[in-house]
Order: sequence, then C-alpha cells, then structure tokens
Amino acid sequence: MKQAEIKEASTADLNEKLAELRTTYSELRMAHAISPIENPIQLRMHRRSIARIETELTKRDVQ
Repeated sequence: MKQAEIKEASTADLNEKLAELRTTYSELRMAHAISPIENPIQLRMHRRSIARIETELTKRDVQ
C-alpha cells in the first residue's frame, strides 16, 4: 500500500489489511524456505507495507 492510501484509510481497515499482510508474508516466507520463490522482492514489499501500517496505527494511537 502507498503511504497516501494508508493515511486515508480508517483504523479498522488498516487493522484488517495488517492481518491480511501478515498471513501473506508468513506464507511467502514458508514457501521461500522450502523452494526459492520466483520474485523474492515480494518479501521485502510485504515487510515494508506491514511496517508502514504499523507506524500509522502507532501514530494514530499517540494522537
């Protein structure tokens, strides 16, 4: 997700997307451990998207 999309989304949507991304990321990691996946950059993209969403949620909690 892009940063602009994350800022516009509601907290409930972000929590939902975060759970979805975490499960997808763990599945990709397991698949990559068994046999190399075709596009390993997906791992980095998912990890960074998770971090962006967590950062936005933390920022909203502080405010």
